[in-house]
Amino acid sequence: MEYKNQKVVIIDYGMGNIGSIDNMLKYLGVKAIISSEPNIISDADKIILPGVGHFDRAMTNIENLGLMDVLKEMALVKKKPFLGICLGMQIMCESSEEGSLPGLSFINAEVKKFDFGTDSKLKVPHMGWNKIHVNKASDILEGLDDDSRFYFVHSYFVKCQNEIDILTKTTYGFDFVSSFQVDNLIGAQFHPEKSHRFGVTLFKNFLEKY
Repeated sequence: MEYKNQKVVIIDYGMGNIGSIDNMLKYLGVKAIISSEPNIISDADKIILPGVGHFDRAMTNIENLGLMDVLKEMALVKKKPFLGICLGMQIMCESSEEGSLPGLSFINAEVKKFDFGTDSKLKVPHMGWNKIHVNKASDILEGLDDDSRFYFVHSYFVKCQNEIDILTKTTYGFDFVSSFQVDNLIGAQFHPEKSHRFGVTLFKNFLEKY
């Protein structure tokens, strides 16, 4: 199927950053559907789960909107291509130090807080442009390499339990997981929608190759 004819649904659960993702997809010729309706989501060819804000609030919103079951069905049963961005990536994990609620548990991973101590020159949140270091080959990374730069804004990072799940790492004080992939499930800690040509490449790969 020509990717411009696919039904790409951006999940609207009240946690922001939808407009810039929608604009990026429009630039690539895709008219995305922004929705919080389970019946619309269940008919999607691809799912994008954005997010900016607090982990527990995100999980509460998903629960209150009745989205838990349909997200799990699309991700784990129907195995639709599923891209989580920033907080969207983090809630795909099992838990977070930011809150007490369980995550979606799509990935065997936890979310940890950056803590460099008061003497460190490293600021939290980690904010700005940084490079990715490719950990394994993937179609989502075609045309990208260790010189590719993405835009980050986050105070928490994902810690995968399985090294094989890690797609890329990024260095900020230490190497942390900047993206993961398990089959159809992809998470990006950075914001590809704000990362210019590198983000365009990643989104185009997601649309064309999955």
